[in-house]
Amino acid sequence: EVQLVESGGGLVQAGGSLRLSCVVSGLSFDDYSIAWFRQAPGKEREGVSCMDSSDGTTAYADSVIGRFTISSDNAKNTVYLQMNNLKPEDTAVYYCAADILGGGKFWATTKLYTYWGQGTQVTVSS
Repeated sequence: EVQLVESGGGLVQAGGSLRLSCVVSGLSFDDYSIAWFRQAPGKEREGVSCMDSSDGTTAYADSVIGRFTISSDNAKNTVYLQMNNLKPEDTAVYYCAADILGGGKFWATTKLYTYWGQGTQVTVSS
């Protein structure tokens, strides 16, 4: 059974930092691209960042460039999202997603991903 389990969310003041973790099990970690998405109340789910397994490249949404960093620890089957200088508009439920065909030019497309975690809430106060 494939499982993606996010953790690390919480309440933080604007300008603060959080590190989200996504522990992946039940699939060949090295073969799957892992992406982070987020969904704020009343808004569509949007791509935040992706780590492409095919070439190791990373991608970011324009709104988080310079503030968020995606990384992985393959020995722990874990992908991280380091979030610095958080803003109130970063408030959302954050999800990690995996697919063997994920990544690439259309990495931020939700339909590209087969497996999803349950999400972790991030709330940034002003």
